[in-house]
Amino acid sequence: MSAGAATLPSSPTLVGSLWPSRTDARFMALRAAILMVVGSALLTISAKVQVPLPYVPLTLQTLVVLMIGASYGWRLGGATVALYLLQGAMGMPVFANTPPMIAGFAYFAGPTGGFLVGFLAAALVMGFMAERGWDRSLLRVALMMTLGHAVILLCGFGWLSVLLPVAKAWSVGIVPFIAGTVVKTALAVALMQAAWSVTRRSGKAA
Repeated sequence: MSAGAATLPSSPTLVGSLWPSRTDARFMALRAAILMVVGSALLTISAKVQVPLPYVPLTLQTLVVLMIGASYGWRLGGATVALYLLQGAMGMPVFANTPPMIAGFAYFAGPTGGFLVGFLAAALVMGFMAERGWDRSLLRVALMMTLGHAVILLCGFGWLSVLLPVAKAWSVGIVPFIAGTVVKTALAVALMQAAWSVTRRSGKAA
């Protein structure tokens, strides 16, 4: 079997349709840099829009993570979230709560560390599914966004279970976020559907 025959079919992502890539390496590098900076900035802003809770705050970050992964694709989406995490690891105040005494890598050992790792995992999953066309239809995008939120919550719960008793980890890492997750999933679906609708009407969708 040839290498080409083994390659999975790939569909253009939302960003790929709105801002197509080129063969020019310098253009591609500039395009990627701009999108990564914009995406990491949106993640920082969404981290600061929060409802404080005892262990893990409720923020808009999961919504932004899923939209970045679904819109950018797995490579660029993953790189964007990785840039955001690197900024936090370097001590930049990009996370939801960044007290000076636990800035940098130490932040990942705190109660939100699992959720942060989940952001990267979810962006990769969302990007991979989007490149397989899952971001186009209502039912598939709903399943896709639900899975993305599940990945983040499971990663967060897993790490909290290391730090806290399992029952406590469930009560502070899952239960408070169920209603918000439902709302943000519905919003992510609506935003993705609206974005593709506008893209199709503009004639840029492949």
